Amino acid sequence: MAPTGIRVLVTGACGLVGKATVATLRSRGHHVTATDLDTPAGRKTIRQLSADTYDAPGTLAVEWVNLTDADAVNALVTRTAPDAIVHLAAVIPPFCYENRELARAVNVGGTRNLVEAATGVADPPRFVQTSSIAVYGPRNPYAGRGMLRPDTPIAPGDLYGGHKAEADTIVRNSGLEWVILRLGGVLPDSLLTANPRLAELDAVLPNDGHVQSVAASDVATAFANAVTTTQTRREYLIGGDDTHRHVQGPLVKAAGDSLGIGGAMGSHGRPGDPADDTAWFATDWMDCTESQRVLEFQNTTFGELMARGRLGGAKRLAMTASTPIIRAVLKHRSPYRGKPGRYADPWTLIRSTWGDPGPDPESLAALKSPPQ
Repeated sequence: MAPTGIRVLVTGACGLVGKATVATLRSRGHHVTATDLDTPAGRKTIRQLSADTYDAPGTLAVEWVNLTDADAVNALVTRTAPDAIVHLAAVIPPFCYENRELARAVNVGGTRNLVEAATGVADPPRFVQTSSIAVYGPRNPYAGRGMLRPDTPIAPGDLYGGHKAEADTIVRNSGLEWVILRLGGVLPDSLLTANPRLAELDAVLPNDGHVQSVAASDVATAFANAVTTTQTRREYLIGGDDTHRHVQGPLVKAAGDSLGIGGAMGSHGRPGDPADDTAWFATDWMDCTESQRVLEFQNTTFGELMARGRLGGAKRLAMTASTPIIRAVLKHRSPYRGKPGRYADPWTLIRSTWGDPGPDPESLAALKSPPQ
């Protein structure tokens, strides 16, 4: 796209998308400052990034900063003088439901701190904001509303969707040059590297809900291209190509197939209630035509992604041999085991497992306020 060699500050650099974005930006000759919380896992990730991209034309610097500390964030932006900020740091579901105060401090407060720091420097950077299709709220696939589009009205139904909608508003009203990317279901190259607690969340979702996945590496491409695109002050939906449009149950089974345990997966959930639009999670299929035209990120089909993480040899044989045991364990641990009813009830189970998932009143009030 545009000439390389710009300075990019990446928050949440040690996460799934963060580390892929750092590597992609460096491979293009950009000079990256990676920032995240200072943890043993984070330091391990940075060591790996440094080793993996040692011959990349771009440079890599590291700053360990807590984004909830406004003074530290201001000093970081002043010190690094970025041409662009890629803001990936967030507390996502289900973890945000467990600690609502921390989630708000990071998802909303951290964004506000970054925006205020960015607007305070002499040469303000472009702000590339990570959003989510959670801003559109629960999506009943039987309601006949069609695919999500960038102009679909937002209607956040949970804490995370509310946080992202509020943070997006902060970015849009900032006066900065901005780009907002609303992500679908991001998948790693190998499901073995996924956080097992995310699988617990998957288990409560309606098994006939619509999901559009996307490879983490393709999301990184979208962010790298958003840093230099001329098409700014726009919101883009980020999902994979048509092969990434799934139904929840078969998607879980396909992921299990890549590990040799497909026969154990996706058979213990429940369908959603077609008559209740609120009894669904914030997932759906997306029209990414314009996003792909501008950001050119859809490089990995779903089949190619599953092939990347496919186990082979002795490991696959061992996993396949364990399928009956895994199936029995999953059946025993099913969140719907012993519960009455025929339909999925995701929000009740989320509330009983992780805490109140409802949106913050502050987020809902902010969405009703006129632009500043």
